[in-house]
Amino acid sequence: MIADNLQRIKETINRCALRCQRNPEDIQLIAVSKTIPVSSMREALQHGQRTFGENYIQEAEQKWNELEGAIELHFIGHLQTNKAKIAARISSVIETVDSLRLAEALNKHLNVLDRNLKILIQVNIGNDPNKSGTVPEHVEELLRQIQLLPRIEVIGLMTIPPLSPDPEATRPWFKALRHLAEKMAAKGLFHDNRHVALSMGMSDDFKIAIEEGATMVRIGTALFGHRPVRA
Repeated sequence: MIADNLQRIKETINRCALRCQRNPEDIQLIAVSKTIPVSSMREALQHGQRTFGENYIQEAEQKWNELEGAIELHFIGHLQTNKAKIAARISSVIETVDSLRLAEALNKHLNVLDRNLKILIQVNIGNDPNKSGTVPEHVEELLRQIQLLPRIEVIGLMTIPPLSPDPEATRPWFKALRHLAEKMAAKGLFHDNRHVALSMGMSDDFKIAIEEGATMVRIGTALFGHRPVRA
């Protein structure tokens, strides 16, 4: 099932990208594997999916160790500063940095590890009180502060738009994130201002996200099925 779902999702990404006159290779699939067993992740790995997204740091560490670092791990959950040491060690990308305090904690641990780390700034694009992320008005200041941290490479922005039963309702939020990223890139505030990552879109709305410029889509249910409830 996972192999078929993976193929179907990749074909959908390709079709959507080509319809938008985009290069499908510019869009990365993040397989959201929170609460999904390692056996299912191994199946996806066997069929070419190497990048996974995890929401809970202890679960992410356990899976990363069990898979012997064979995956590219995107941390996509809320990260507390007291868990930054683990995240700095196992993550390829942390998509949910939303404060200078967290970035400084990561930078401190990265110095000890002698490695750099790519991050995205999580933006609460809809000013939703139920969502994490910095508000759009504070993004520029945060980017300027993080530029001073030598181990952190800010490659783009990430968002989770306000929940809606209509996937089309997410379009204005995705468009707003793209416009914000373009504005920040014009000021030279990313690690690479010519290629800015936009992580947006999930199982229900990733096609709309691609139409609005997503370079990373985070898909769990459409790939693995409905996940078990976390204990």
